[in-house]
Amino acid sequence: MSQYPRLEYSMEDVRAAGKSLAGPVSFTPQNNAVAVEIFSIANSWRDSHIYPMRSIRASVRIAMRQAYIRGDMAARPKRMSSIRRKLADTTIRLDQMQDLGGCRAILNDIDGVNRLVERVRERSQHCIRKEWNYIQNPKGDGYRSHHLSMEFTPARKEDESFAGRRIELQLRTRLQHSWATAIEAVSLYRNQDLKHHKADGDWLRLFELASAEFAQVERSPLPTGVPDQAERVKELKDLNARLGAVSMLENIKAATHFAENFTHDRGRYYLLRYRPDHTVKIETYTGTFSATSALELAERAIEAGESQDKVVLVEVDKIDKLVSTYPNYFGDVSLFIRNLQLACGGKSGIEYTVAPQEVVRPREVQQPDYGALRRRYTRWIEPRR
Repeated sequence: MSQYPRLEYSMEDVRAAGKSLAGPVSFTPQNNAVAVEIFSIANSWRDSHIYPMRSIRASVRIAMRQAYIRGDMAARPKRMSSIRRKLADTTIRLDQMQDLGGCRAILNDIDGVNRLVERVRERSQHCIRKEWNYIQNPKGDGYRSHHLSMEFTPARKEDESFAGRRIELQLRTRLQHSWATAIEAVSLYRNQDLKHHKADGDWLRLFELASAEFAQVERSPLPTGVPDQAERVKELKDLNARLGAVSMLENIKAATHFAENFTHDRGRYYLLRYRPDHTVKIETYTGTFSATSALELAERAIEAGESQDKVVLVEVDKIDKLVSTYPNYFGDVSLFIRNLQLACGGKSGIEYTVAPQEVVRPREVQQPDYGALRRRYTRWIEPRR
Protein backbone atom coordinates (compact mmCIF):
# COMPACT_ATOMS: atom_id res chain seq x y z
CA MET A 1 0.00 0.00 0.00
CA SER A 2 3.03 2.29 -0.17
CA GLN A 3 1.73 3.75 -3.46
CA TYR A 4 -1.21 5.41 -1.67
CA PRO A 5 -0.94 8.33 0.76
CA ARG A 6 -1.63 7.73 4.43
CA LEU A 7 -2.46 10.32 7.08
CA GLU A 8 0.78 11.76 8.42
CA TYR A 9 -0.74 13.78 11.27
CA SER A 10 -2.96 13.19 14.29
CA MET A 11 -6.72 13.66 14.19
CA GLU A 12 -6.29 16.56 16.61
CA ASP A 13 -4.11 18.23 13.96
CA VAL A 14 -6.80 17.56 11.33
CA ARG A 15 -9.55 19.12 13.45
CA ALA A 16 -7.36 22.15 14.22
CA ALA A 17 -6.53 22.61 10.54
CA GLY A 18 -10.24 22.42 9.72
CA LYS A 19 -11.03 25.20 12.19
CA SER A 20 -8.35 27.38 10.60
CA LEU A 21 -9.58 26.69 7.07
CA ALA A 22 -13.09 27.81 8.03
CA GLY A 23 -11.71 31.35 8.26
CA PRO A 24 -9.17 33.42 6.32
CA VAL A 25 -5.67 31.97 5.96
CA SER A 26 -3.07 34.46 4.73
CA PHE A 27 0.10 33.57 2.86
CA THR A 28 1.98 36.67 4.01
CA PRO A 29 5.74 36.41 4.64
CA GLN A 30 5.07 36.46 8.38
CA ASN A 31 2.41 33.75 8.23
CA ASN A 32 3.53 31.67 5.27
CA ALA A 33 4.96 28.75 7.26
CA VAL A 34 1.80 28.47 9.36
CA ALA A 35 -0.44 28.62 6.27
CA VAL A 36 1.60 25.96 4.47
CA GLU A 37 1.36 23.68 7.51
CA ILE A 38 -2.42 24.11 7.73
CA PHE A 39 -2.89 23.16 4.10
CA SER A 40 -0.38 20.29 4.37
CA ILE A 41 -2.41 18.74 7.19
CA ALA A 42 -5.70 19.17 5.32
CA ASN A 43 -4.19 17.72 2.15
CA SER A 44 -2.76 14.74 4.02
CA TRP A 45 -6.21 13.98 5.45
CA ARG A 46 -7.88 14.38 2.04
CA ASP A 47 -5.18 12.30 0.30
CA SER A 48 -5.70 9.44 2.75
CA HIS A 49 -9.13 9.02 1.11
CA ILE A 50 -7.64 8.22 -2.31
CA TYR A 51 -7.23 4.48 -1.74
CA PRO A 52 -10.73 4.00 -0.23
CA MET A 53 -12.11 6.06 -3.12
CA ARG A 54 -10.39 3.84 -5.69
CA SER A 55 -11.50 0.68 -3.92
CA ILE A 56 -15.15 1.73 -3.80
CA ARG A 57 -15.02 2.91 -7.40
CA ALA A 58 -13.59 -0.46 -8.50
CA SER A 59 -16.26 -2.40 -6.59
CA VAL A 60 -19.07 -0.35 -8.16
CA ARG A 61 -17.55 -0.78 -11.60
CA ILE A 62 -17.51 -4.55 -11.10
CA ALA A 63 -21.15 -4.43 -9.98
CA MET A 64 -22.06 -2.57 -13.17
CA ARG A 65 -20.37 -5.16 -15.34
CA GLN A 66 -21.93 -8.10 -13.53
CA ALA A 67 -25.41 -6.61 -13.85
CA TYR A 68 -24.86 -5.41 -17.45
CA ILE A 69 -25.54 -1.81 -16.44
CA ARG A 70 -24.19 0.59 -19.04
CA GLY A 71 -22.50 3.80 -17.99
CA ASP A 72 -19.29 5.59 -17.07
CA MET A 73 -17.50 5.99 -13.76
CA ALA A 74 -15.19 8.67 -12.43
CA ALA A 75 -13.68 9.65 -9.10
CA ARG A 76 -12.15 12.78 -7.64
CA PRO A 77 -10.91 14.18 -4.33
CA LYS A 78 -12.93 17.18 -3.17
CA ARG A 79 -11.53 20.53 -4.26
CA MET A 80 -9.97 22.61 -1.49
CA SER A 81 -12.15 25.60 -2.36
CA SER A 82 -15.24 23.43 -1.86
CA ILE A 83 -13.87 22.08 1.42
CA ARG A 84 -13.31 25.60 2.71
CA ARG A 85 -16.75 26.76 1.60
CA LYS A 86 -18.44 23.91 3.46
CA LEU A 87 -16.36 24.53 6.59
CA ALA A 88 -17.28 28.23 6.51
CA ASP A 89 -20.99 27.79 5.73
CA THR A 90 -21.83 24.84 8.01
CA THR A 91 -20.96 23.50 11.44
CA ILE A 92 -19.42 20.31 10.04
CA ARG A 93 -15.80 19.58 10.95
CA LEU A 94 -13.10 18.59 8.48
CA ASP A 95 -12.82 15.11 10.00
CA GLN A 96 -16.60 14.62 9.63
CA MET A 97 -16.91 15.33 5.90
CA GLN A 98 -18.37 12.42 3.97
CA ASP A 99 -17.31 13.57 0.48
CA LEU A 100 -13.56 14.28 0.66
CA GLY A 101 -13.40 11.48 -1.86
CA GLY A 102 -16.19 11.14 -4.40
CA CYS A 103 -17.19 8.47 -6.92
CA ARG A 104 -19.72 9.11 -9.66
CA ALA A 105 -21.57 6.63 -11.86
CA ILE A 106 -23.28 8.16 -14.90
CA LEU A 107 -25.83 5.68 -16.21
CA ASN A 108 -27.92 5.60 -19.34
CA ASP A 109 -31.32 5.70 -17.68
CA ILE A 110 -33.34 5.58 -14.47
CA ASP A 111 -33.59 1.80 -14.60
CA GLY A 112 -29.80 1.56 -14.48
CA VAL A 113 -29.65 3.89 -11.48
CA ASN A 114 -32.28 1.92 -9.57
CA ARG A 115 -30.69 -1.45 -10.32
CA LEU A 116 -27.22 -0.25 -9.32
CA VAL A 117 -28.50 1.25 -6.06
CA GLU A 118 -30.06 -2.10 -5.14
CA ARG A 119 -26.93 -4.00 -6.09
CA VAL A 120 -24.72 -1.73 -3.96
CA ARG A 121 -27.11 -2.10 -1.03
CA GLU A 122 -27.17 -5.89 -1.28
CA ARG A 123 -23.58 -6.75 -2.17
CA SER A 124 -21.14 -3.99 -1.21
CA GLN A 125 -18.55 -4.95 1.38
CA HIS A 126 -18.49 -1.29 2.43
CA CYS A 127 -20.98 0.09 4.92
CA ILE A 128 -23.67 2.50 3.71
CA ARG A 129 -23.89 5.18 6.39
CA LYS A 130 -26.63 7.27 4.83
CA GLU A 131 -28.55 7.84 1.60
CA TRP A 132 -29.96 10.94 -0.03
CA ASN A 133 -32.38 10.15 -2.84
CA TYR A 134 -32.55 13.44 -4.69
CA ILE A 135 -34.30 11.69 -7.59
CA GLN A 136 -37.42 10.81 -5.61
CA ASN A 137 -37.00 14.01 -3.55
CA PRO A 138 -35.31 16.62 -5.76
CA LYS A 139 -33.61 19.58 -4.15
CA GLY A 140 -35.43 22.88 -4.33
CA ASP A 141 -33.13 24.15 -7.06
CA GLY A 142 -33.83 21.10 -9.22
CA TYR A 143 -30.75 19.01 -8.47
CA ARG A 144 -31.43 15.28 -8.94
CA SER A 145 -29.12 12.37 -8.17
CA HIS A 146 -28.91 9.45 -5.74
CA HIS A 147 -26.17 9.86 -3.14
CA LEU A 148 -24.80 7.21 -0.79
CA SER A 149 -22.27 7.88 1.94
CA MET A 150 -20.01 4.81 1.94
CA GLU A 151 -17.69 3.92 4.80
CA PHE A 152 -14.60 2.04 3.70
CA THR A 153 -14.36 -1.45 5.20
CA PRO A 154 -10.91 -3.01 4.71
CA ALA A 155 -10.68 -6.56 3.42
CA ARG A 156 -7.00 -6.93 4.34
CA LYS A 157 -5.04 -6.23 7.48
CA GLU A 158 -2.64 -3.88 5.70
CA ASP A 159 -5.59 -1.65 4.74
CA GLU A 160 -6.82 -1.11 8.29
CA SER A 161 -5.33 2.38 8.60
CA PHE A 162 -7.91 3.48 5.99
CA ALA A 163 -10.88 2.00 7.87
CA GLY A 164 -13.79 4.38 8.37
CA ARG A 165 -12.90 6.79 5.56
CA ARG A 166 -16.13 8.13 4.09
CA ILE A 167 -16.63 8.30 0.34
CA GLU A 168 -19.63 9.80 -1.39
CA LEU A 169 -21.08 7.72 -4.23
CA GLN A 170 -23.29 9.61 -6.69
CA LEU A 171 -25.51 7.67 -9.08
CA ARG A 172 -27.26 9.67 -11.79
CA THR A 173 -28.60 9.40 -15.33
CA ARG A 174 -26.93 11.09 -18.27
CA LEU A 175 -29.85 13.51 -18.43
CA GLN A 176 -29.43 14.43 -14.76
CA HIS A 177 -25.68 14.70 -15.35
CA SER A 178 -26.21 17.08 -18.28
CA TRP A 179 -28.28 19.35 -16.01
CA ALA A 180 -25.78 19.34 -13.12
CA THR A 181 -22.74 19.93 -15.31
CA ALA A 182 -24.47 22.64 -17.37
CA ILE A 183 -24.95 24.61 -14.15
CA GLU A 184 -21.25 24.28 -13.40
CA ALA A 185 -20.28 25.18 -16.98
CA VAL A 186 -22.37 28.36 -16.84
CA SER A 187 -20.85 29.16 -13.43
CA LEU A 188 -17.32 28.76 -14.80
CA TYR A 189 -18.07 30.80 -17.89
CA ARG A 190 -19.85 33.65 -16.08
CA ASN A 191 -17.66 33.45 -12.96
CA GLN A 192 -20.73 33.00 -10.78
CA ASP A 193 -21.80 30.27 -8.40
CA LEU A 194 -25.18 28.99 -9.53
CA LYS A 195 -24.58 25.72 -7.70
CA HIS A 196 -24.74 27.54 -4.38
CA HIS A 197 -27.43 30.01 -5.49
CA LYS A 198 -25.06 32.98 -5.75
CA ALA A 199 -26.04 34.13 -9.20
CA ASP A 200 -28.72 35.70 -11.38
CA GLY A 201 -32.18 34.64 -10.21
CA ASP A 202 -33.42 34.16 -13.78
CA TRP A 203 -30.70 31.60 -14.50
CA LEU A 204 -31.53 29.74 -11.30
CA ARG A 205 -35.21 29.66 -12.28
CA LEU A 206 -34.39 28.45 -15.78
CA PHE A 207 -32.46 25.48 -14.39
CA GLU A 208 -35.23 24.74 -11.89
CA LEU A 209 -37.82 24.58 -14.67
CA ALA A 210 -35.50 22.60 -16.95
CA SER A 211 -35.02 20.07 -14.16
CA ALA A 212 -38.79 19.62 -13.98
CA GLU A 213 -38.94 18.94 -17.71
CA PHE A 214 -36.11 16.40 -17.43
CA ALA A 215 -37.82 14.71 -14.47
CA GLN A 216 -41.01 14.37 -16.48
CA VAL A 217 -39.08 12.68 -19.30
CA GLU A 218 -37.71 10.18 -16.77
CA ARG A 219 -41.15 9.72 -15.15
CA SER A 220 -39.75 10.90 -11.82
CA PRO A 221 -41.05 13.32 -9.17
CA LEU A 222 -40.73 16.99 -10.11
CA PRO A 223 -39.07 19.63 -7.91
CA THR A 224 -41.51 21.41 -5.64
CA GLY A 225 -42.66 24.89 -6.53
CA VAL A 226 -42.92 24.47 -10.30
CA PRO A 227 -46.16 25.12 -12.22
CA ASP A 228 -47.97 22.65 -14.46
CA GLN A 229 -46.39 21.85 -17.80
CA ALA A 230 -48.21 24.43 -19.92
CA GLU A 231 -47.24 27.28 -17.60
CA ARG A 232 -43.79 25.76 -17.14
CA VAL A 233 -43.07 25.69 -20.85
CA LYS A 234 -44.32 29.26 -21.29
CA GLU A 235 -42.09 30.54 -18.46
CA LEU A 236 -39.12 28.52 -19.67
CA LYS A 237 -39.53 29.92 -23.19
CA ASP A 238 -39.72 33.48 -21.83
CA LEU A 239 -36.61 32.98 -19.69
CA ASN A 240 -34.70 31.49 -22.58
CA ALA A 241 -35.59 34.47 -24.78
CA ARG A 242 -34.77 37.02 -22.08
CA LEU A 243 -31.46 35.46 -21.12
CA GLY A 244 -30.45 34.29 -24.57
CA ALA A 245 -29.72 31.03 -22.76
CA VAL A 246 -29.28 28.72 -25.73
CA SER A 247 -27.04 31.26 -27.47
CA MET A 248 -24.91 31.69 -24.38
CA LEU A 249 -24.61 27.94 -23.88
CA GLU A 250 -23.51 27.67 -27.52
CA ASN A 251 -20.93 30.37 -26.79
CA ILE A 252 -19.60 28.26 -23.91
CA LYS A 253 -19.05 25.40 -26.35
CA ALA A 254 -17.25 27.68 -28.80
CA ALA A 255 -15.19 29.58 -26.24
CA THR A 256 -13.73 26.63 -24.37
CA HIS A 257 -10.62 25.19 -25.98
CA PHE A 258 -7.71 22.95 -25.12
CA ALA A 259 -4.21 24.10 -24.29
CA GLU A 260 -1.76 23.59 -27.13
CA ASN A 261 0.54 21.38 -25.08
CA PHE A 262 -2.04 18.67 -24.42
CA THR A 263 -0.68 15.26 -25.39
CA HIS A 264 -2.17 11.83 -25.79
CA ASP A 265 -0.31 10.47 -22.76
CA ARG A 266 -2.43 8.08 -20.79
CA GLY A 267 -2.27 7.97 -17.04
CA ARG A 268 -4.28 7.08 -14.00
CA TYR A 269 -5.08 10.64 -12.91
CA TYR A 270 -5.78 13.83 -14.84
CA LEU A 271 -5.35 17.32 -13.42
CA LEU A 272 -7.72 19.68 -15.22
CA ARG A 273 -6.90 23.39 -15.12
CA TYR A 274 -9.66 25.71 -16.29
CA ARG A 275 -8.08 29.11 -16.91
CA PRO A 276 -9.71 32.56 -16.97
CA ASP A 277 -9.37 32.67 -20.78
CA HIS A 278 -11.49 29.46 -20.97
CA THR A 279 -8.47 27.37 -21.90
CA VAL A 280 -8.40 23.86 -20.44
CA LYS A 281 -4.99 22.40 -19.67
CA ILE A 282 -4.76 18.70 -18.91
CA GLU A 283 -1.86 17.09 -17.07
CA THR A 284 -1.55 13.32 -16.80
CA TYR A 285 -0.09 11.37 -13.88
CA THR A 286 0.43 7.66 -13.38
CA GLY A 287 1.35 7.80 -9.69
CA THR A 288 -0.92 8.82 -6.81
CA PHE A 289 1.75 10.80 -4.97
CA SER A 290 2.78 12.82 -8.03
CA ALA A 291 -0.87 13.57 -8.81
CA THR A 292 -1.84 14.68 -5.31
CA SER A 293 1.36 16.75 -5.00
CA ALA A 294 0.52 18.56 -8.24
CA LEU A 295 -3.00 19.23 -6.96
CA GLU A 296 -1.68 20.57 -3.67
CA LEU A 297 0.76 22.95 -5.39
CA ALA A 298 -1.93 24.18 -7.80
CA GLU A 299 -4.43 24.82 -5.01
CA ARG A 300 -1.82 26.50 -2.84
CA ALA A 301 -1.09 28.94 -5.67
CA ILE A 302 -4.82 29.66 -5.93
CA GLU A 303 -5.17 30.22 -2.18
CA ALA A 304 -2.11 32.50 -2.19
CA GLY A 305 -3.64 34.61 -4.96
CA GLU A 306 -0.96 33.59 -7.45
CA SER A 307 -3.34 31.80 -9.81
CA GLN A 308 -6.93 32.23 -10.98
CA ASP A 309 -7.23 28.70 -12.35
CA LYS A 310 -10.01 26.33 -11.33
CA VAL A 311 -8.47 22.89 -10.80
CA VAL A 312 -9.74 19.38 -10.19
CA LEU A 313 -7.96 16.03 -10.04
CA VAL A 314 -9.99 13.23 -11.62
CA GLU A 315 -9.68 9.54 -12.27
CA VAL A 316 -11.49 7.90 -15.19
CA ASP A 317 -11.31 4.53 -16.91
CA LYS A 318 -10.10 5.99 -20.20
CA ILE A 319 -8.80 9.38 -21.23
CA ASP A 320 -11.61 9.77 -23.77
CA LYS A 321 -14.11 9.62 -20.88
CA LEU A 322 -12.89 12.94 -19.49
CA VAL A 323 -15.39 14.94 -21.53
CA SER A 324 -18.40 12.74 -20.81
CA THR A 325 -17.73 12.62 -17.05
CA TYR A 326 -16.58 16.25 -16.57
CA PRO A 327 -18.18 18.14 -19.48
CA ASN A 328 -18.41 21.34 -17.42
CA TYR A 329 -14.64 21.82 -17.74
CA PHE A 330 -14.80 21.34 -21.51
CA GLY A 331 -17.81 23.48 -22.28
CA ASP A 332 -19.67 20.41 -23.55
CA VAL A 333 -23.29 21.31 -22.88
CA SER A 334 -24.74 19.73 -26.05
CA LEU A 335 -27.17 17.33 -24.39
CA PHE A 336 -28.52 20.04 -22.09
CA ILE A 337 -28.96 22.48 -24.99
CA ARG A 338 -30.83 19.92 -27.08
CA ASN A 339 -33.24 19.11 -24.25
CA LEU A 340 -33.72 22.77 -23.35
CA GLN A 341 -34.68 23.51 -26.95
CA LEU A 342 -37.12 20.61 -27.00
CA ALA A 343 -38.65 21.76 -23.70
CA CYS A 344 -39.06 25.32 -24.95
CA GLY A 345 -40.87 23.90 -27.95
CA GLY A 346 -43.23 21.93 -25.72
CA LYS A 347 -41.74 18.62 -26.85
CA SER A 348 -40.53 15.69 -24.75
CA GLY A 349 -36.82 15.51 -24.12
CA ILE A 350 -34.50 12.63 -24.88
CA GLU A 351 -33.50 10.37 -22.03
CA TYR A 352 -30.15 9.37 -23.44
CA THR A 353 -28.03 10.10 -26.48
CA VAL A 354 -24.43 9.74 -27.48
CA ALA A 355 -23.16 12.91 -29.09
CA PRO A 356 -19.92 12.69 -31.07
CA GLN A 357 -17.18 14.00 -28.79
CA GLU A 358 -13.49 14.57 -29.10
CA VAL A 359 -11.02 15.10 -26.30
CA VAL A 360 -8.62 16.85 -28.64
CA ARG A 361 -8.64 18.02 -32.23
CA PRO A 362 -8.13 15.31 -34.85
CA ARG A 363 -4.56 14.45 -35.67
CA GLU A 364 -3.15 15.50 -39.00
CA VAL A 365 -2.90 12.85 -41.69
CA GLN A 366 0.75 11.81 -41.87
CA GLN A 367 2.71 9.80 -44.39
CA PRO A 368 3.68 6.53 -42.72
CA ASP A 369 7.32 5.67 -42.05
CA TYR A 370 7.51 2.31 -43.78
CA GLY A 371 10.92 1.66 -42.26
CA ALA A 372 9.27 1.57 -38.87
CA LEU A 373 7.34 -1.54 -39.87
CA ARG A 374 10.55 -3.51 -39.47
CA ARG A 375 10.70 -2.58 -35.81
CA ARG A 376 8.50 -4.29 -33.26
CA TYR A 377 7.46 -1.16 -31.42
CA THR A 378 6.48 2.15 -32.97
CA ARG A 379 4.94 5.31 -31.63
CA TRP A 380 3.35 8.15 -33.52
CA ILE A 381 4.01 11.57 -32.05
CA GLU A 382 1.59 14.39 -32.71
CA PRO A 383 3.50 17.41 -34.06
CA ARG A 384 3.34 20.63 -32.05
CA ARG A 385 1.43 23.45 -33.66
